Amino acid sequence: MPFFVIPFPVVDPVAFSLGPLSIRWYGLAYMAGILLGWFYGRRIVSRPDLWNGKPPMTVRQADDFLLWITLGIVVGGRLGFVLFYEPSFFWQNPAEIPAIWNGGMSFHGGLLGVVLAVYFFSKAQGINPLSLGDIASAATPFGLFFGRIANFINSEVYGRATDVPWAMVFPGADDLPRHPSQLYEAALEGIVLFIILRIATHVYKELNRPGTVFGLFLIFYGIFRSLVEELAREPHPGHPLDIGILTPGMVYSIPMVLIGIWLIWRARRKAAVTA
Repeated sequence: MPFFVIPFPVVDPVAFSLGPLSIRWYGLAYMAGILLGWFYGRRIVSRPDLWNGKPPMTVRQADDFLLWITLGIVVGGRLGFVLFYEPSFFWQNPAEIPAIWNGGMSFHGGLLGVVLAVYFFSKAQGINPLSLGDIASAATPFGLFFGRIANFINSEVYGRATDVPWAMVFPGADDLPRHPSQLYEAALEGIVLFIILRIATHVYKELNRPGTVFGLFLIFYGIFRSLVEELAREPHPGHPLDIGILTPGMVYSIPMVLIGIWLIWRARRKAAVTA
């Protein structure tokens, strides 16, 4: 038992109510991440100097893309959680599938949803899908940060039992002091990843090599997610992909890292050919 345990700051999941409608912190966190990401994406598109004078899309198209990416995040994230983590539960309780206010979103499912949104929107609008993927990737850390804060508020996907001085006892977690792994992921996947991608877009002007920023996002997210899963996050109980040192999140992240490496290699190879 650690010498000092930080009490979990129990937060009422309902932020406020409007008559019979309850507005939950979980939903507000996702809304904040999506809106800030949209605003940041608009800023990137409105900066010709980041694109050698010619952005691949207009600000109006970025506004139109907001609905597409929101649907990709919400629908993909929820279906990913249902299919990748709790298929047996939702098979027996299908009415719970749309109840996202109770928590249960999968990043990897949301990623697939966003990739589909990027592909179909770019085809409909005549935009390079890799460039649109770069913009979406640069803006995604906002959603990751607030999504992990939402996990923390909901006391879900908490960490393993530990004796570190900042351990917390989460409701429904066997009264054991645990890593606040949601906050670790908020810092790494939200703040640190944003800084890495910001340097890539604004210092090294990597937006001019389509696919590079998307590749960097996939690589560093996969590394950060795997690092937290290996060192701090409680494995998903009974999941068939809990194999040795591997966890489901790590297994789902390995293809991301490999695809990210391929995207960066492809972008550099294409730039060298056209130089």
